[in-house]
Amino acid sequence: MFCPNCKRLMRPDGAARVWRCGSCGTTVPLGPGKEVGRSAPTGREVAVVETRTATLPKTEELCPKCGNGEAYWVLRQTRGADEPETRIFECTKCGHKWREYQ
Repeated sequence: MFCPNCKRLMRPDGAARVWRCGSCGTTVPLGPGKEVGRSAPTGREVAVVETRTATLPKTEELCPKCGNGEAYWVLRQTRGADEPETRIFECTKCGHKWREYQ
């Protein structure tokens, strides 16, 4: 997030649950559905935002876990650039994830 006053990068402040600008000190509330935690490798604070599944495309695909007939999907390049991408599905009902190799 960028500061509305000086346009510099803001960092999350977990104790106060706000975004804080290191340059001018402006604070902005984190808002609902967001939390602040620490990343494991660096120990720096990071903001974790709720999932964006509502914006993902949907398709008719049978969930192997619950049998629901609708799933969200995304394409990811999981192997080399000369290999086809992998389609990853997430059930709209139970949240189960599975993949399909092309």
